[in-house]
Amino acid sequence: MLQQIIQSKFNNELERELVKLFHKSNLPLHFNYKGNKEFTNYQRVSILVLFHRSKKSIRDFIEELSESKWVSWLGLKKIPKKSTLHDWLKIFNMKSIRKICKVLLPKKIKLTAIDGTGIDSWQRSRHYEKRINESNMPYAKIDLFIDVKTRKILDFNLICHRQHDVKVAEKIFKRFGLKEIIILGDGGYDSEPLHELIRQKGGILFAPVRKTNKKSSERKRPKGIYRRQCVELPEFFGQRSIVESVNYSLKRKQIHSLRSKKVFMKQREFGWQVIWYNLRMNLKISKQKDLKFLFFQIQIYVIPDITK
Repeated sequence: MLQQIIQSKFNNELERELVKLFHKSNLPLHFNYKGNKEFTNYQRVSILVLFHRSKKSIRDFIEELSESKWVSWLGLKKIPKKSTLHDWLKIFNMKSIRKICKVLLPKKIKLTAIDGTGIDSWQRSRHYEKRINESNMPYAKIDLFIDVKTRKILDFNLICHRQHDVKVAEKIFKRFGLKEIIILGDGGYDSEPLHELIRQKGGILFAPVRKTNKKSSERKRPKGIYRRQCVELPEFFGQRSIVESVNYSLKRKQIHSLRSKKVFMKQREFGWQVIWYNLRMNLKISKQKDLKFLFFQIQIYVIPDITK
């Protein structure tokens, strides 16, 4: 039995994914042509991903960073301060964050799903909230558009006010290519204009038709050509529940509540969480496909000489 170990030039798998992410995103090494260049964009992106992965405050994360091996792995000349890291959170706007998210998308997308959920957007004690009889706790509405096979988040939208699921879905689908893509949604996305928008972009939407309280509605057919086609849903419609498991995994393992106070900072904070989630899915897939050990079995057969 021979054993061959394949050694990687990276210190761990996360570092490999961060290097691939930066090169594919086509970000410049520095945003400025003149001035201070103590930190590169690769170091900024990597540290921001590590910060959101840590689930800690900026002060605690910086103390932890100074004691970790990431200082040498990233080639840091000095440890960034709290104000420096806070400024980095403002440098990358939503356009840059979405550009980075596109790098992590799977190459072939066929079956997708969309769903909305809510998340607390203010760190406030529910104990004192009950004592003062105040139940209007600020929250954020999140809509996730995922790939069913890889469970990666293709696109997202975050708002801090009430808005119908159809209106949010229109924003997502207008900026995302839907050619030859099947989309699964719940009854909240039952809308003929939404069907028409997706069909114009080359996709197909399957959403159950909403039931009304009218007695005569059982006899009438639903209005709209594409809505009538959703009366009988396909067998694979049960895979729509995968988007709910993604919502659960995202809120259970990564982010319990948003820390930022302003709306645009909440959107950026959640955008970095989406980047880390997709990186986490890449690490999960690479562990399944990566063959670190190759085994070769040699068998020796003895054939007797008949000529003697």
